[in-house]
Amino acid sequence: MRKHWGVGDNCALRGIFNHQVWMAKSVIVVKDQPEETVLLLIPGAECAFPEGYWRWKKNRDYSQGTRWQEAMREHILLREFAWKTNRILIFLEPEKYYSCSIFWDHDSNQFGCYYINYQLPYRRSHCGFDTLDLDLDIVVDSEYNWRLKDEDDYQVGIREGSIQNEWVKGIEKSQDEVFDRINKHSYPLDGSWLDWQPTSIWLPPKLPEKWQVV
Repeated sequence: MRKHWGVGDNCALRGIFNHQVWMAKSVIVVKDQPEETVLLLIPGAECAFPEGYWRWKKNRDYSQGTRWQEAMREHILLREFAWKTNRILIFLEPEKYYSCSIFWDHDSNQFGCYYINYQLPYRRSHCGFDTLDLDLDIVVDSEYNWRLKDEDDYQVGIREGSIQNEWVKGIEKSQDEVFDRINKHSYPLDGSWLDWQPTSIWLPPKLPEKWQVV
């Protein structure tokens, strides 16, 4: 178990469900302190997503089951690929049922959006940081207009019993805090990171050894 990661270290941001790795992204550590961890995902980074992701997420095809039905299988088949297009800074805070992110188009450096991702509070692992994406998201544009994203998928997870009541309560308790941050343009949604650039020596990372071990 790593208690601290150095600036520029490569590690994995994983989603864990039913004692299995559900998703894994190789990321670069920008900051790792007790009150805040900042991770960078860049095009070319090695990732692994469930085989069905491109079916039920990209094409909205549920003919072979939903995300949560696939996650309940005894063995999840993961497909490795390289991340594309967006550069993303991911801000993790202890005990939070959400993370904040900033999206840019990597080639043009154009700001895309702020992003609230509802997820389980993160835990440190032998290879990085573990959480679980709970589907529900908020997309916030440059004028701080916001919209919910993937609310239907979130409700499906609740109905199927895969998203536990405890997790729903965690999200509900965080709502006031989340919208207070959006409405007040509070850190890290305050523009203070918008001009930040990764150092040129940081290359797209690979998934670390034993990243599939929980």
